Amino acid sequence: MSSDPTTTPVAPEVEQRVDSADTTLHNPRSAVVALGSNLGNRLENLQGAVDALEETPGVRVKAVSAVYETDGVGGPEGQPTYFNAVLVLRTTLPPHSLLERANAVEDAFGRVREVRWGARTLDVDILAYEGVELTQPELTLPHPRAHERAFVLAPWLDADPEAELAGHGPVAGLLAAVGEDGVRRRTDLALHLPQ
Repeated sequence: MSSDPTTTPVAPEVEQRVDSADTTLHNPRSAVVALGSNLGNRLENLQGAVDALEETPGVRVKAVSAVYETDGVGGPEGQPTYFNAVLVLRTTLPPHSLLERANAVEDAFGRVREVRWGARTLDVDILAYEGVELTQPELTLPHPRAHERAFVLAPWLDADPEAELAGHGPVAGLLAAVGEDGVRRRTDLALHLPQ
């Protein structure tokens, strides 16, 4: 924890990167991405997604939430539990290019899209992109169900305690409204920002 009184202390399971000057990006915007996995080595899948996004030209991972274990929502009965996390990015990629990269990362981890909301090795969803609201078949921003999902809101609040979801308000208030049933913070697990 920093001794600087102007910084907000964060839990040890939450990593944030603060750069005084990030020369790798020009005119970046903030984006928020949710990660989920309930097949294979769930923690390795999530960490692999963090690493792959950080390695993407035009993307810088700025904060990584704690890991949450959650019950499946909206999909087939009897799914294994998920590991979920949220990343805050700075990016120069436009939203559709970021979506293409997210899909490519999923594919690299063996994601199979056969059953809607079915079990998956890796899910990479864009929740929000600074200054962008759109509704298209392939991408809706902000994510149309983010405000209803504790497994998204709890880690998002970890990664950015001041976060707001456009059109819905502060993430802290949204999480308080939906509650945290079926969402358990795993203090024994952590994702790490790439060095």
